[in-house]
Amino acid sequence: MLSQPKTHHTRKILVTSALPYANGSIHLGHLLEHIQTDIWTRFQRMRGHTCYSVCADDAHGTPVMLKAQQLGITPEQMVAQTRAEHHQDLLDFNVNYDNYYVTHSDENKELCELVYNRLNAAGYISQRTISQLYDPEKQMFLPDRFVKGTCPSCKAEDQNGDSCDVCSATYDPTELINPRSVVSGATPVLRDSEHYFFDLPQFEGMLQDWLKSGAIQIEMANKLQEWFEKGLQQWDISRDAPYFGFEIPNAPGKFFYVWVDAPVGYMASFKNLCDRTEGLNFDEFWNKDSDAELYHFIGKDITYFHCLFWPAMLEGAGFRKPTGVNVHGFVTVNGAKMSKSKGTFIKGRTYLDHLNPEYLRYYFASKSSDAVSDIDLNFEDFAQKVNSDLVGKVVNIASRCASFINKRFDGKLSSNVLEPALVAEFQQAQTSISDAFEKRQFSRAIREIMALADKANQFIDSNAPWVTIKDPEKLQFTHDVCSLGINLFRLLVVYLKPVLPTLAAQSEVFLNDSLTWDSLNNVLSDHSVSPFKALMQRVEMDKITAMVEDSKENLEPTKTVDPNSPLAKDPIGETISFEDFAKVDLRVALIAKAEHVEGAEKLLRLELDLGGESKQVFAGIKSAYQPEDLVGKHTVMVANLAPRKMRFGLSEGMVLAAGPGGKDLFILEPHTGAKPGMKVK
Repeated sequence: MLSQPKTHHTRKILVTSALPYANGSIHLGHLLEHIQTDIWTRFQRMRGHTCYSVCADDAHGTPVMLKAQQLGITPEQMVAQTRAEHHQDLLDFNVNYDNYYVTHSDENKELCELVYNRLNAAGYISQRTISQLYDPEKQMFLPDRFVKGTCPSCKAEDQNGDSCDVCSATYDPTELINPRSVVSGATPVLRDSEHYFFDLPQFEGMLQDWLKSGAIQIEMANKLQEWFEKGLQQWDISRDAPYFGFEIPNAPGKFFYVWVDAPVGYMASFKNLCDRTEGLNFDEFWNKDSDAELYHFIGKDITYFHCLFWPAMLEGAGFRKPTGVNVHGFVTVNGAKMSKSKGTFIKGRTYLDHLNPEYLRYYFASKSSDAVSDIDLNFEDFAQKVNSDLVGKVVNIASRCASFINKRFDGKLSSNVLEPALVAEFQQAQTSISDAFEKRQFSRAIREIMALADKANQFIDSNAPWVTIKDPEKLQFTHDVCSLGINLFRLLVVYLKPVLPTLAAQSEVFLNDSLTWDSLNNVLSDHSVSPFKALMQRVEMDKITAMVEDSKENLEPTKTVDPNSPLAKDPIGETISFEDFAKVDLRVALIAKAEHVEGAEKLLRLELDLGGESKQVFAGIKSAYQPEDLVGKHTVMVANLAPRKMRFGLSEGMVLAAGPGGKDLFILEPHTGAKPGMKVK
């Protein structure tokens, strides 16, 4: 047995990932961070350290509130559904948090109030009146991103309330030309409101020291200096009702801004875990004198929240600051920003419908460093790397040797170590590979592991067991070669276990062995293995193509007709098959309610009764009908049309109407005696 001494002490570590927002699905860009977090956490546990990882859904804020309204459900219901979806997606990518919680929780409310009350008592909270844009129809103050208008700098139209996508100018929403509310379409007005502010400038010295301590990558520390050069400003931590969030203590109608309670959500998720886990103490990880380590994995777009506001809040409230904030870049696909029309804006679930999650874990690991540079997911490179490295190199070692061990040597490894120096080289690589994992230089770890895989394959190639197995005098030699091949494969899988937990688990079944980091210090001799089963399939490009097709959203404008064509007045579109038409489910519907839609020139909102089932439809028939004239009428609707999210809400079908337009537009009315829900043939 070849061994090396342990050289590490046991650490206490808490790791978090930025919280997915509860108003949409997880996509491949989100997954980069969760996979990086999971790899690092698994590595620390394999090293024998006490390491907990927690995350949660970020539940609060105006976008969640408004989307829930559109869906006709409560924010709590929407958050519960989204959290369950997010958690399952992460589990299916083998991202295993010790606790995956939600910020809309009793623990988070309690901790937010504790942090705020401590900051307030220490003199870090002040109040003053500010002017903000207000939607007079929805009767709500508008966050920057819920105002659009003409850029005050370059005059580009339809720009967001805080920055211009065309010229990159930043501005206050009150500076927009012809502003409009994204919520209702109304013209916003200025209105005064008293807000609560956190005195960030008081923490300038502490923040400068912390940023220079190595807690964050040097390029991000340098980037954050721009905030100090402009002069730190007091941070507005309050929002006015209506707002989905926690009310500020002793401030009726005022709520904590979502970026106050989101990072406190890290503490709350861990507290929830502590309350459910015997012997796990919250204070040991969050007290100011804690000897535990605390790390956040985040994207570069939220660096200033985590590296300015968050450490200052913790310092002011008497809690410990993060040991490190690990910032990563964005994910591009095939060299460009993710695109819905090209099918490269890929949801995690769509990926899982087509491909093995371990392919993505490996590819992201092979591209990840401790730098903040973006990572490009190039599909051809993705397929080539997985097929070459994992299938062609690593798994190939086991498959080449296992058949001989199983068939000719009764499934038992030799007691001889044919080349101790080669085994020692594999074992000694743990110093460099563990250093790479520790520093989050996953790409370096992968390169070194694959260099070892190349040496293992060269060893097998040079000794050609498929040739020597035919020579009765070389049976022992063949046994030794194949046994060493299996042992080299085993050492490679130990190194890859943080990245590929499923491959490792399947290999443990084959090897009849439990793989820990300490497994690197020995080899299996005179040891029985199980029959070998295929561990990983090649990536097929047709599956990638299918995934991209499933991700495409048709964002193309409707094709126009030649104005000289006889079809110009009443154009007929592309033909469809009879089978496609047969899928259309036409039903009689009673118009139970009809009303105008604020901010819409052509739409009426209809509530349609389908005989016990109710559906909401936005119909472009306002020019021909007054709402009161429609109530009680029967019409025909397409009942199985996929719901469409519109600016005004969710439209769950389509009513049938005909006519040249304007006032000459007529909804289809079924024969007398038709009942709601009746199928139309």
